[in-house]
Amino acid sequence: MDKGQRGLLMVYSGQGKGKTTAALGLALRAVGHGKKVLMIQFMKGDPNYGEIKAAKFLPGFEIVQQGQPSFVDQSNPGAEDLRLAQEGLRLAGRALAQGDQDLIVLDELNVAVEYGLVSPDEMLATLERRRPEVDVVVTGRGAHPELVKRADMVSEILDIKHHFHEGVTARAGIEY
Repeated sequence: MDKGQRGLLMVYSGQGKGKTTAALGLALRAVGHGKKVLMIQFMKGDPNYGEIKAAKFLPGFEIVQQGQPSFVDQSNPGAEDLRLAQEGLRLAGRALAQGDQDLIVLDELNVAVEYGLVSPDEMLATLERRRPEVDVVVTGRGAHPELVKRADMVSEILDIKHHFHEGVTARAGIEY
């Protein structure tokens, strides 16, 4: 395969807002060029996210949520949180190996690793199953150093200023 045409492993990480948003922008761009996109959202299960609603209008864009509607307790993740994350990782592994999608977004996988729902070794082994032409995006704070080392592109989103610190609550269409 031509080096310029091989699939890329891209990471959006950091403490700032916009990692999932950046991945969604890339997904929208890919769909606009007729590519098939699969986004697996780890630790997210709320059907009211704007991207869940929007994907229904975009042929070739599928989003699968592998989480509960409530936040995961980092100090004590539940058995269902673990089960859903592991199921999401298996789905990712199959999709990466099959190569039916052009772009696969593994949203919040970094956080699932940080919370112990997925081990770093499991994540890296899953990514190794990727067909060479498939592009992959991994999002979430705290990207594992080995993922950063293996990635073709890493962007760190900084938290310089955020409206949450001024008491502005999450709003539909902006945060979700």
